[in-house]
Amino acid sequence: MTYRLPPLNALRAFEAAARHLSFKDAGAELSVTPTAISHQIRGLEEYLGFDLFLRLTRALELTREGRAMLPKVREGLECFAAAIESTRQHEAGGRLLVTSPPALLTRWLIRLLPEFTAAHPEIQLHMAASLETIDARDVSGVSGLQRIDVRDDETEVFIRFGRGQYDGCRVDRLFAPAYTVVCSPRLLLGMRPLDVPGDLRRHNLLNDESIMELVDRPSWAEWLQLAGVTGIDPNAGTHFSDPGLVLSAAIDGVGVALASKPLVAAEVAAGRLVMPFDIVIRRTQAYYLVVPEAVADRPIVSAFRQWLRSEAAKVAEE
Repeated sequence: MTYRLPPLNALRAFEAAARHLSFKDAGAELSVTPTAISHQIRGLEEYLGFDLFLRLTRALELTREGRAMLPKVREGLECFAAAIESTRQHEAGGRLLVTSPPALLTRWLIRLLPEFTAAHPEIQLHMAASLETIDARDVSGVSGLQRIDVRDDETEVFIRFGRGQYDGCRVDRLFAPAYTVVCSPRLLLGMRPLDVPGDLRRHNLLNDESIMELVDRPSWAEWLQLAGVTGIDPNAGTHFSDPGLVLSAAIDGVGVALASKPLVAAEVAAGRLVMPFDIVIRRTQAYYLVVPEAVADRPIVSAFRQWLRSEAAKVAEE
């Protein structure tokens, strides 16, 4: 079959300009001038016979034809990149960057890493924590995906907390946390009892405000309602901008917190935290391993993916 296609550089220029809605930013990404991007797109428009962009005074907008063409162009470029990538010979080792929600990294994943590094000394593992890996709204994009280039030696994968819908990626569900009350065992031995949920009125409620717009954020108001407790202000107590600080405060006996059971399992096992009640809040969101298709078949990705899925399978979703 004979394909009549415009130049690949013109398609790349169109996809980058459509993503940024800027010839300048597209040029910076592709290491060419904004004028070169403009010429590439003008040539593509002449080839197609219609405009792809509305060139406003200080902005770009996609035309109806441009919006219709963009998803297929993007899909084609991704497939082309994946096809090229599949023919390249990658060594078993290399640099792997894993970007994860902060709480998952510090409270669960980090303690498991020695096992992985011992089994795969050839892989140079780099861990990064980012709140951008938590879906504040229903999204289909992955922060950082625009940086993926199959020619790079570095490989980046993501662990995200959300609903699992990420276009252009291979997605593995890891586990969904259940949230419950945790506190230092010292609080149970103090002068103020914590025998029934109503006893919380005598204790400081620790609140996580790290992502205010988080969809379906577990709240004290919801937990108290499930427990049938009234007369407690759910917004009282101490507020923190980082979930790690909430758990540190709970461990130090500052107050009681709502926490993800899998993320505090090690602290509970060590006796630094206790779960005084069986009442839990459940959510549809879960943690997912998200791998861009362009790098999904690299050996270092396959090794990490297999290991992480095995560890996640050990997490009890009670």
